[in-house]
Amino acid sequence: MHDHRQWFRYVIAALLLTGCAAQNGQGGATVTPTRVPIILENLAITAGQTLFVPAYAEVHYADDGRTIELAVTLTIHNTDFQESIVVTSVRYYDTQGQFVKEYLAEPLRLGPLASTDFFLGAGEQPGGIGTNFIVEWVAETAVHEPVVEALMLSTSGTQGISFTSPGRVISRR
Repeated sequence: MHDHRQWFRYVIAALLLTGCAAQNGQGGATVTPTRVPIILENLAITAGQTLFVPAYAEVHYADDGRTIELAVTLTIHNTDFQESIVVTSVRYYDTQGQFVKEYLAEPLRLGPLASTDFFLGAGEQPGGIGTNFIVEWVAETAVHEPVVEALMLSTSGTQGISFTSPGRVISRR
């Protein structure tokens, strides 16, 4: 009788672990919103912004100019409970202000309370201390402004550093 209980516990534990793995399914990866082709000319745009988001691909940690490279995650959160927004551009610039990369091949619709992110691995792109993103979004109705932030992170041995940088509106539509 005791062996059956132990066997039963193992079976239940295995089923629970399998169920958890099946629910996650992506190994903890961010779920990307469904992409449906969007033709901007067909939208009746009534709101929008261009945001400047400071990002730091590296930071100084010593007086002699030594720096540590950081991974950067840019996250865009639609804060509206009822309406979608359309992210039209996510551009990355290096410390000299030179364009490096456009992260969107086509506009991306973010549903109510949906989020998306863009990742820049440590040392993956040219950057420096003063890198930044320019994010543009539009909406067809009045919406709550999205929250756009950059998260910078690095870990080395037992040391770690992380901080966020909020986006700032530089123009409105």
